[in-house]
Amino acid sequence: MPDFEVLQVEAKTGDVVGSLPVTGIQYGEALNAAGSATVGMPLDAADPDTLVPGRTALVVLRNGEPDWGGPVWTATADLVQGTLTLNASGWHSYYAGRVMHDGYKGAKDQALLLTDWYRACNDEGGIDTDTSQLTTTGRVRTRAWTKYELKTVADAISELAEEDGGFFLRYETYWRAPGRIGNRVLKGSGKGFPFALTHRVSCDVSDVRYDASALATRVYAVGADNGNGTRLVGIADNQLDIPVKQVVTTFSDVKSTTVLVDKARAIAAAGRAPVAIPSLTLYPGLFTPSDFTPGDSGAVQIDSGYVRVLDDFVVTERKTDIDVNGTEMTSLSLANKELFVSGD
Repeated sequence: MPDFEVLQVEAKTGDVVGSLPVTGIQYGEALNAAGSATVGMPLDAADPDTLVPGRTALVVLRNGEPDWGGPVWTATADLVQGTLTLNASGWHSYYAGRVMHDGYKGAKDQALLLTDWYRACNDEGGIDTDTSQLTTTGRVRTRAWTKYELKTVADAISELAEEDGGFFLRYETYWRAPGRIGNRVLKGSGKGFPFALTHRVSCDVSDVRYDASALATRVYAVGADNGNGTRLVGIADNQLDIPVKQVVTTFSDVKSTTVLVDKARAIAAAGRAPVAIPSLTLYPGLFTPSDFTPGDSGAVQIDSGYVRVLDDFVVTERKTDIDVNGTEMTSLSLANKELFVSGD
């Protein structure tokens, strides 16, 4: 059984304040999003002078190595039960509170755009996100916002990741030095599963949700106002054997038709087929949580009545629960791999 520990950390510096006496841990990561963690602890074991939402971060150690980290944003004190519940989000959540107050304009490789944005935040009192693992891909993208738009960095990053020719984005928490935690941003296409996940062999599939709401024979990505009552539009089509179904999405701060076409293509890629979304729990002891990070993909096999699945899926969310006895349970949410195959 793995050993778990939760560290209280200064979000700005990464300095470890101490170890928390937790009574339960739940944490997880989400594809191109922040993920979250919830930790319970005795009320009288918390120091109100140092454990402060917005200032404090939590780091979950698994066998001494960081497995998750992020800032604490809310805390609930239950005076009847004598418990304190800490709610944290992954490092990406911090960038929802950073804006491009001077505006931004650039036409660069995706990785260089990201580096610019993270560096600007790091230089002005940020959380010192390491960008050294970002590598160029040759995919040049154009971005332009005025200082009056106050574009949030989190939105800029997520939109870049999710458009046509985008990437999977995640954060890694690591030991920067003894007693000091760091966080780094990674992008890529994910890795393969250790082996196929089979219902009632290596996992239990609790449910499979089917969703055709995103199907689209034509996608319109509507951009900024040209100033004369017209708007820029990017269009992408799917050849599907269904009744005509059109999807319109507005990106009011996008001022480039090329960018809008990229966004339309990404939406069209997600609308090529109905989505099958399995949720499953891994059998304990067969895997470690890091075997399945958001963006990883592999085969899933289910043969149970109406549900007959043998296909490749991408992990969109991973959650790990540790109870008071230290028992670890990891659950995954997945989506068809075809949804992530863009026009590029």
